Amino acid sequence: MGARGPVPNREDDLARPRSRKGSEEQETKKGQMRPVRVPRADPDWHPIAKQLYDSLKKSGQADFYQQSDWALAFALCDDLSHYKKSGKRSAQMAQTLYSALGNLLVTEGDRRRVRIELQEPEEETTSASVLAIANYRQDLGLE
Repeated sequence: MGARGPVPNREDDLARPRSRKGSEEQETKKGQMRPVRVPRADPDWHPIAKQLYDSLKKSGQADFYQQSDWALAFALCDDLSHYKKSGKRSAQMAQTLYSALGNLLVTEGDRRRVRIELQEPEEETTSASVLAIANYRQDLGLE
């Protein structure tokens, strides 16, 4: 899990890159991503647990999830379902579940603590030169 404390600013909000600040961040170790099969949500789960699980599939952080992350998400949603369905709820159990969900980077604050920022997709634009050539070809009757 990432560092504790306040949520760091977004990279865009910084006056200079973090790498220039002389921090003692260690180099990131890299491994190979493997193919993933996302388990289906249990149809008997509480609606809130199903909604959370389905939202994880559609969220940007899922790009980083591997099979073990999905297994943990499944287990946590199963526990959340039992918690939500139970007549007697424990504050300690709620805290444990929400803390574990934080390990899956469910919220923006969780992601920013580990330096993951999800960006808006860039609009596909056609460069002016490509448009000019296409217009020129059309004027010449080549298209």
